[in-house]
Amino acid sequence: MIAAHRYPIAGAPVQDLICTSYIERSNLTVRTHCKRLARLTLAFSKKLENFKAAIALHLVYYNFVKTHGTIRCTPAQEAGIESAAWKVSDSVDAA
Repeated sequence: MIAAHRYPIAGAPVQDLICTSYIERSNLTVRTHCKRLARLTLAFSKKLENFKAAIALHLVYYNFVKTHGTIRCTPAQEAGIESAAWKVSDSVDAA
């Protein structure tokens, strides 16, 4: 994040659109699956490049490989980006 600016908004905000639970759930999932982000852990990255690679691997696996129980497909399939779920070997080949 580079900057945050505050400015007043006039009118009544729509309350059902404002919800932080989606972001909090996403943060919890990443922190649970990628131990480099967990608190009080020994699994840390000495180099920023290694940290970025670990996060990228998690995101590719979560969005393209893992079938989610609630939507019964991968998020990439649900969004229409992919027609079929990837295998782990496909993600390695894509890298």
